[in-house]
Amino acid sequence: MNLVIKWTKRIIMVSLFVLALGTTFQSVSGVEAQTVKSWMNEHKGTQQEQYSEDHKKSHLSLSFKFLKRLTGIKTMISSSKPVEGKPPTLEESVNWEQYPKHTVVATGYTAGVESTGKSPGHPGYGITYSGVKVKRDLYSTIAADTSVYPIGTILFIPEYGYGVVADTGSAIKGNKLDLYYDTVEQVYNEWGKKTLEVYVVQVGSGKLTEEELVKLNSNESMQVFRQQILSTKVE
Repeated sequence: MNLVIKWTKRIIMVSLFVLALGTTFQSVSGVEAQTVKSWMNEHKGTQQEQYSEDHKKSHLSLSFKFLKRLTGIKTMISSSKPVEGKPPTLEESVNWEQYPKHTVVATGYTAGVESTGKSPGHPGYGITYSGVKVKRDLYSTIAADTSVYPIGTILFIPEYGYGVVADTGSAIKGNKLDLYYDTVEQVYNEWGKKTLEVYVVQVGSGKLTEEELVKLNSNESMQVFRQQILSTKVE
């Protein structure tokens, strides 16, 4: 009898323990399940919001790319800056102090009757003392006193450019130069008469050919300055 009562008590105690354990587990599991459910709902909302935001950004990005393609807008690097100022002039690109310099009085002349007494149609019209044709170019023909500057001498004349001694003149003696221009208007508007320092780049041999003059003006490294030299100044 005592043994039955003893086992009955044990069974009751075990049952109560199992019941208590089950209740505790259900309580704890319910809280965890609710927590997990709430977290999933919140995370789902965040994911939906993030997806919606990313979708909008993606849509805007695609739209912007399409508009750029449509309008021809090019993407620029943010640190890029437009090039400022003008390209360097011939005067600024060379250290002219390396050459001997002389002070001269320079005037301008043309191939016309006002300077040479010759008109178009004359056999010698536009032909210099050296035999080459007058030219205003990267290397222009100029007149000088050949006892000072032999034919073929190359001078650099600030505000004019390179001049190659190819001609002479009855009034061009000593420290005087005559610079060739195509028209009388250019002589007056672009030059007139100036006293200035010129640089002797190369002393001539006493002769100059058309081939040599063409070669000088065909120098590829000089082409960047062509427009600067040939552009008409507006006074």
